[in-house]
Amino acid sequence: MASRRAADELIKGGHVSINNAIVTDLGTKVDPKSDTVKVRGRIIRPDTDKLYLMFHKPKGVLTTMSDPEGRPTVAEYIEHFPQRVFPVGRLDWNTEGLLIFTNDGDFANKIIHPKSEIPKTYIVKVEGKPDPEKIKKLLTGVSIPGGKVRFRSIKRLRKEDTVHTWYTVVMTQGLNKQIRLMFQKIGHDVLKLQRVAIGSLELGTLRRGEFKSLLDIHIRKIFQDPEKAAPKKVRQKSTKRLPQQ
Repeated sequence: MASRRAADELIKGGHVSINNAIVTDLGTKVDPKSDTVKVRGRIIRPDTDKLYLMFHKPKGVLTTMSDPEGRPTVAEYIEHFPQRVFPVGRLDWNTEGLLIFTNDGDFANKIIHPKSEIPKTYIVKVEGKPDPEKIKKLLTGVSIPGGKVRFRSIKRLRKEDTVHTWYTVVMTQGLNKQIRLMFQKIGHDVLKLQRVAIGSLELGTLRRGEFKSLLDIHIRKIFQDPEKAAPKKVRQKSTKRLPQQ
């Protein structure tokens, strides 16, 4: 029916009733199996089917359901879905990559809650060549608006580029524009940023602007630490013995 903030405003404005009684207390409990909830006289029925989706957010798209300035938003990509889904967390305007959508509020809260500390992996292209001491600071911690933050790990990618450097970074925190601000702190601007994994769930070959339904096996990967996941088994080539002479 509405986002959480918009729902709060509807309740405060006296537009919501439970069993035909207007409520304005945001803490009112509702049993969806027995209570009748109405918004401006319209009965609201809970979604019975849960949807779990992964989406490749393109660059230049806002992670919001509407924008007063008319800029592109992720809402334009989900207009064809029969049920209302919403993004779990957000990616900045200039950041592309893996974004989860669902209509399961408990599932979403489990992912974004700070105590979950789900690792998120990004590919980063930065201007210049940061020296090792500067990179070390990103692992020990730097202060940005919102608090002190650090990467759990950072690895340089071997890309042939004489003026830029590419990294894979993993972090469990999620402050606004955190990665960009961290590299700015050591004197290097981020030129490209893409989230490629949440937990052990990888973006893979999903194209920009496309969705993919998540099965149980995929959902479990979100809560699996990629550094602690079991290594993939390597198939050994069979050795054929020559017939004895």
